[in-house]
Amino acid sequence: MLSLLLLPLSWLYCAVVQIRRRVYRAGWLRCQHLTVPVIVVGNLTVGGTGKTPLTLRLADHLRKLGWTPGIITRGYGGLATTWPQPVHPDSDPALVGDEAVLLARRSGCVVVAGPDRAAAGVLALHLGRCDILLTDDGLQHLRLARDLEIVLVDGERGFGNGRCLPAGPLREPQSRLTQVDLVLYHGGRQTPRMQLMPGAAVNLRQSGLTRPLSAFRGQPVFAVAGIGHPDRFFAQLAAAGLDIIPRPYPDHHRFTPRDVSQWPADPVLMTEKDAVKCTALAADNHWYLPVEAELDATFLRQFDARLTLLARPGHGCLSAGDQIIQDTRA
Repeated sequence: MLSLLLLPLSWLYCAVVQIRRRVYRAGWLRCQHLTVPVIVVGNLTVGGTGKTPLTLRLADHLRKLGWTPGIITRGYGGLATTWPQPVHPDSDPALVGDEAVLLARRSGCVVVAGPDRAAAGVLALHLGRCDILLTDDGLQHLRLARDLEIVLVDGERGFGNGRCLPAGPLREPQSRLTQVDLVLYHGGRQTPRMQLMPGAAVNLRQSGLTRPLSAFRGQPVFAVAGIGHPDRFFAQLAAAGLDIIPRPYPDHHRFTPRDVSQWPADPVLMTEKDAVKCTALAADNHWYLPVEAELDATFLRQFDARLTLLARPGHGCLSAGDQIIQDTRA
C-alpha cells in the first residue's frame, strides 16, 4: 500500500533521471573526460550488491594484464570537510568512509574518495602513474565520462517490485540495463555470475592470526554486519555450519564503544568492511571474514574483449554501448 501511495513520486523520479541522462547525451551538460580509460562498477538498486569486492577483483585482473589501475570512490559516510581525499591503508574511515579504506588496504592501488568522481579521478591521476581508473559505484554520476559501464545485479533479490525510488529500490529504470556494456549477477542462477568466496577469519587485534571457519563450529558465534545486505553474510556463515546469532546494523554504521560492550563473550565474526571501523574497539575474540570475488570465465572473456577497445581515441560521454562521441575537452 505504501509503495502504491508513493508511485507518483516514483514516476517523477524516473522522469527526472531520464531527462537528466538525455541532457548529457545531447551535450547540454558537459562530461569531464580524463586522459585514461574509466571503468564504472555500479548498480541500479539501493543497497549493497558486492561492488567493492568486484572492484578489487577487477583491479587485480587489470594488473595481471599489464595495466596500472587507480580506484576512485564516493567516500560514503566520510566526514572530511574537503574533497577529494587521497586514501591510504591507515586513513581514518570516519573521514573518508569505510569502503574507501577497505579499497586502499586490499587493492595496493592509488585510491581517492570524493562525491565529485571527476575531481577524484583528476587527483588520482596526479598522485599515481595510473593508466586506467576503476570507479566503485558512480553509475549515476554522469559528469564523469566513462568508457566501460558494468552493472552488478543482485541475482537473489533482483529489482524488487521494479519501481524507482521512493516506491521501490531502483535508482534508474530497469531499461538502463540495455544501455550498459556488461551485466554481472551476484548469486542466483543467471549468468554471467559472481560469487563471494570466504577466506580464513582474521583476528582484529592480531592481523597475523587466522582461523578457518570450521574452527568456529560447535559454539555460538555472534555475527555482526553493517552492510547493505547483511542476510547474505549471515547465510554464508550458516552455510559453513556455524551456529550464529545474527546482529544486523544499518549500512555504513559507525560502531561505538557502547555497541561493542553489548556483544557477548562468544566469538564475534564480522565483515571486513565493518572491521575497518572496529579495529580500535576490538577484543581478542573479534574476527572478520575476508571474501574474494570469483568471476566466471564468460564475464572475464567479455571484459577482456572490451579492454582491447579502450585505447582507441574518442571516448563516449556516457557508456561505450551508447556509441555517442561528445566534446573530449576536459
